Amino acid sequence: QVQLVESGGGLVQAGGSLRLSCTASGSIFSINAMGWFRQPPGKQRDLVARMTTGGSTNYADSVKGRFTISRDNAKNTVYLQMNVLKPEDTAVYYCNADISDLLRGGVLSDYWGQGTQVTVSS
Repeated sequence: QVQLVESGGGLVQAGGSLRLSCTASGSIFSINAMGWFRQPPGKQRDLVARMTTGGSTNYADSVKGRFTISRDNAKNTVYLQMNVLKPEDTAVYYCNADISDLLRGGVLSDYWGQGTQVTVSS
């Protein structure tokens, strides 16, 4: 069984910073892309940032220049450094990863964390 566990959310004032972490564990054979999505209240879940195993990244236009995604492949962990936070960044942030699960015969599947709340006050 594969799990993604996030940490690092919280309440911060506008202009501040937070760092999110997400670690994958369990019956992992391999991990492809890892990333972060967010869902503001009453809105859909959208991509924030994503990184492949090789290090290629893509970001939502709204966070370019402020957020940085990184990962430690040896630790099966992805990070999201969020700087110059704005009230519109307030959302539940979800970790996402494409993981090949040994218990499923190595089939590549999409996994999600439980979400972590980020609230930016003005």
